[in-house]
Amino acid sequence: MASHLDLEEQEQIDELKHFWKRWGDWITWASIAVLGSYAAWMGWQSWSVKQATQSAALYDTVERAALSADMALLDRSVADIEDKFARTSYAQQAALLAARIYQEKARPADARKHLTWVIDTSHDAGYQALARLRLSALQIEDKAFDAARQQLAAKVPAAFAPLVADRLGDIDMIEKKTADAIGHYQQAWKGFDANAEYRRLVAVKLAALGADPEEPAAKETSK
Repeated sequence: MASHLDLEEQEQIDELKHFWKRWGDWITWASIAVLGSYAAWMGWQSWSVKQATQSAALYDTVERAALSADMALLDRSVADIEDKFARTSYAQQAALLAARIYQEKARPADARKHLTWVIDTSHDAGYQALARLRLSALQIEDKAFDAARQQLAAKVPAAFAPLVADRLGDIDMIEKKTADAIGHYQQAWKGFDANAEYRRLVAVKLAALGADPEEPAAKETSK
């Protein structure tokens, strides 16, 4: 025989039915949304971990190819990591490493291609700045001075500003714009840490031009 519900229990059940009738659909959809968001977040986390693991493994292959000068393997592995894992830092590092090896192996066109890829693809301002500096060096070798200046005109993190100034000074020197070169070298010298080895190199460049790092460059009109 079924138990008899007392009046208080029946009122509670009626209230619950009324509450669920009014809010049940909203609670159901809210629960679905929360669970869906959680599932999406977990899925993204899993995908991110998978991407990081796979890109790290492929970067190891790029590094191994670079160390052994296995150019065929380097070609394949750097192309794979750029194609499949472009958004990862490993892909940016792999492209920079490959570009250096290509430059050493007298393949400047390939070096330029991968440096340009970093500039166009990376969301890391540091990687972009490093790629711009290296690409500008290749452009200077090609006597493409305007193109090099264009690369160096881009905004870079403060830590790279002295290197950019030094590179601009090198271009000025080649173009025999002495006053401009001194100005850029002085800017570079002041930007480097006092104990930085590179600062001493800039000081040597200034001394070769008969300039003091602390003194303003003479005003000259570059022709």
